Amino acid sequence: MEQKSGEPFVPAHVEMPEATPRALVLGVLMAVFMGAANAYLGLKAGMTIAATYTTAVLGMAIIKSLGGTILEENTARTVGSIGGNVAAGAIFTLPAFFIAGIWRPFFSTSNYVVSTIMLVAGGILGILFVTITRRVLVGNAELPFPESVAAAEIHKAGQRGQGGSRHLLAGMGLGAFFTLLTEVQVLAAKWQATVGVGRGALVVRGPEASPAFLGVGYIIGPRLAGINFSGGVLAWGLLAPAIAFFLHVGDAVPVADWGAEIVRVWRDYVRLIAIGGMLVGAFYTLWRMRASLVEGIARSLANLRPRRGEGESAPVRTDRDLPVQVAAVGIGIIVAIMVFVFQWFAGNVTAAIVAAIVMLALAFVFAAVSGYLVGIIGVSSNPTSGLTVTVLISVAFLMVILGLQGTTGVAAVLGVAAFTCVSVSVAGEMMQDLKAGHILGCTPWRMQAGDMLGVTAASLVMFLVLSVLHLGDIKSAVADRMGEMQDRGATTVEYAGADAALERRAYTLDEVRGLAPELQNELLGTNAGFGGAKIPAPQASLMAVVSRSIIEQKTDWILILVGVFMGLAFILMQVKSPMLVSVGMYLPIETSFAIFVGGLFKGLLERTAERRKWGPERKDRAENTGTLLASGLIAGEAIIGILFAALAFGDVALPELFANPSYLVSLASMAIVGAFLVLVPRRETT
Repeated sequence: MEQKSGEPFVPAHVEMPEATPRALVLGVLMAVFMGAANAYLGLKAGMTIAATYTTAVLGMAIIKSLGGTILEENTARTVGSIGGNVAAGAIFTLPAFFIAGIWRPFFSTSNYVVSTIMLVAGGILGILFVTITRRVLVGNAELPFPESVAAAEIHKAGQRGQGGSRHLLAGMGLGAFFTLLTEVQVLAAKWQATVGVGRGALVVRGPEASPAFLGVGYIIGPRLAGINFSGGVLAWGLLAPAIAFFLHVGDAVPVADWGAEIVRVWRDYVRLIAIGGMLVGAFYTLWRMRASLVEGIARSLANLRPRRGEGESAPVRTDRDLPVQVAAVGIGIIVAIMVFVFQWFAGNVTAAIVAAIVMLALAFVFAAVSGYLVGIIGVSSNPTSGLTVTVLISVAFLMVILGLQGTTGVAAVLGVAAFTCVSVSVAGEMMQDLKAGHILGCTPWRMQAGDMLGVTAASLVMFLVLSVLHLGDIKSAVADRMGEMQDRGATTVEYAGADAALERRAYTLDEVRGLAPELQNELLGTNAGFGGAKIPAPQASLMAVVSRSIIEQKTDWILILVGVFMGLAFILMQVKSPMLVSVGMYLPIETSFAIFVGGLFKGLLERTAERRKWGPERKDRAENTGTLLASGLIAGEAIIGILFAALAFGDVALPELFANPSYLVSLASMAIVGAFLVLVPRRETT
């Protein structure tokens, strides 16, 4: 089927199977899978990947093998990709309830119900807003929609017999196998050494043996990976050791464990500085996009005004959205749900109504802005966290004015942020999918209805995935610490912290075993779970700290203010992404180091292309192949990571084949993965 210029691939007058049961079922399954994978990656690395390409390739491969149509492939991709954006909204906000001390324990039936309601309602709200703004944005010839065009080209290439599913599956297999070897202690995940320097010390860490981090670095490229790693160097090479040195420079007794002390300083001081930098970075991103933001708002509001004569004749198949009456009723129902949820959080009807109205207005504006920005820069670069922080700060001050205090005020603010974040994230992805569907000749209302299924499916499991990752990490870390204590003959542990649920006294190991996992984590200081070493959840920590700072004024503002000035200095130095530097500071350096190594592998491929003078078509082919391989690495690690977290969650003993596996073997394995990412795309272009 040939596509004439300006016309959809499948003409409007052609009736073709589209939202079939098999396409919807496959899309729902992929929505759950991509939601879980993006949740895993986002909590660990502070970044998510666009799910469009992965679901396009998987959907194309499976639907094509079943004799399906290109429109069915698009339906499966559209429904599947939305799950990754539900995850983005969830990981930015839900862990913040735990980090802020509100949901302790995190997992409970009520928390699951409330979280699911917020995710489903927020996601559907974003889709309904997009039904209002679709025509003006999708039909704007000035918006390039780069990722939408790329996704459509994947489907069209499949019609010509060109597939990439083998690359995606190969990456998944390698990522899963690599992660399995790490989990069973064949490969060492990390390496650390403490180097004494005069009266101070430095902590040196190698890149984490993680195929997902290598894949992320490869996808974002060497420059952005380098910017992210620079934050790690700044935190671990300058701030943490310097602060630790000055804290103890006058001590009569030398520090017994400089490594542990530098890690503590990074956790308690440097990460707050990084949050200040992230705050500036979020607003700077919005400022740089101010012209696009204003234009997006203006165009979206203009589209609300009915045009003369519109609706007199039925639109063609490729221009039919969900009826505006359906959208209006749906928005009304969601507003009622928002009032109920905010009342549950705040216990104040007036505050709940005001918060719902403010959130509705801001969510519509930012959903429109998100859709417009996707048309320019794609979903991957959409500043969802920056838009959400803007809403969070606005609502936090509003709650203070309305008299809300303490945990109820913080909970209400985070609830508004959760609704907004999911709505904005889903709206951006929905607009991207609608543009791809517009190119292919799909029916908009079927895509919008299908995405509601995808949002609902991903939302139903998202809280459970987060809980498994959170509690699985805690249980694994606690089991390791208890084993270490038993090995050295310890029988008690002293608690000197400030958690009201624990007494400040000595606990026997049997007493520790009888506590809830999150209390064990606090008592033993294992630094696991949300905000911990393995799943730092940087954006959620930002949301938690900022909301508590405004509502309760309990945070050390001096450290956040120092971070703000640091962020301003980055801007004056014309750093490309102050936000990315600050995220690098917040993450453990082994994470940003591994991402940087992945970026170097991508740099090697780019240098090869430059040296051999590859043409644009050959470069694009190599780029697409590498992206699929890297996406497979991420998905493969996520599958095994979630599986082992579930086993730890269920108190299933995990095998450890070697007590102290060699980190050199891990480095060699990472080199093999790097060769895989460089040589396979190069071979595919010959």
